[in-house]
Amino acid sequence: MYDVVALGELLIDFTCVGADSDGYPTMAAHPGGAPANFLAALTKFGAKTALMGKVGADTFGRLLTGTLRKAGIDTGGLMAADDVFTTLAFVTLDKTGNREFSFSRKPGADTCLTTEELDLSLIDQTRVFHFGTLSLTDEPARSATCRAVEYAKAGGKLITFDPNLRKPLWRDLEEAKRQMIWGLTKADVVKISDEEVEFLWGLDVEAGADFILRNFGVKLVFVTCGAEGCYFKNGNASGHVPSLSGIHVMDTTGAGDIFGGSAVWKLLQLGNAPEALDESELLEIVTFACTSAGLSTTRPGGISSVPDYQEVVAHLRAI
Repeated sequence: MYDVVALGELLIDFTCVGADSDGYPTMAAHPGGAPANFLAALTKFGAKTALMGKVGADTFGRLLTGTLRKAGIDTGGLMAADDVFTTLAFVTLDKTGNREFSFSRKPGADTCLTTEELDLSLIDQTRVFHFGTLSLTDEPARSATCRAVEYAKAGGKLITFDPNLRKPLWRDLEEAKRQMIWGLTKADVVKISDEEVEFLWGLDVEAGADFILRNFGVKLVFVTCGAEGCYFKNGNASGHVPSLSGIHVMDTTGAGDIFGGSAVWKLLQLGNAPEALDESELLEIVTFACTSAGLSTTRPGGISSVPDYQEVVAHLRAI
């Protein structure tokens, strides 16, 4: 039995660590991909997880598969393609550690996952199913994602969703909006950023969270606000938790995914339905997740930056 099964991209993040005299970057390779980062946090804290997706049958694909296995994430649902390469993301950082993405994905292996390649027995065996929108940008992965989400929904699984908008990957931003809205209609718990709320509806954080709860059947919303922390809301309570302070931010890659995985881990530990959580429980979840995500920004990468549980606890005790 799994706690969480996720579907989506597994890729290499090349992060800029310097530049030569002509401005060409020197880059370090880190394993990543939003669903993989999300699962890495859950697994680091003790959850049993699995990833459904596709990499290339190449050096990077083999490295990524090995990284997941080393992290304790089940790779039985991870396919390897002989005809396309593992997806690559190139991440440049500004002086505050914020990112700009470029992708080698025309196509990348993650977009080539087919419905026939889905191991739906993984969904049968899980408590929670998680997905994002990068697997909705192109066929055949879009159809495969839709099939898996509908299967999880029919099976009564708790469904978590992170829109994770990456504008360069969409040919049409109106289509991006349609796919993000579709994801919201299927989700029980949503982790969305303030920028994504603005992109979809032009609303501020609080109004956006309220709109999602009222219009999509979502039971719990986390709206992350970067350095400003996170706003949360369900039918019982709402509030805001600031981001972790007093740290040196090196790289924000994967921080939102690690927030999401940490929040879902804490939700599962509490054992209450998302709609039944009270204010104190929600504060506990979001404070833990903000601390975990904040600590992850003090080191490079996504999967590799997840802090140990005891490190998170130590920071919480010091607050």
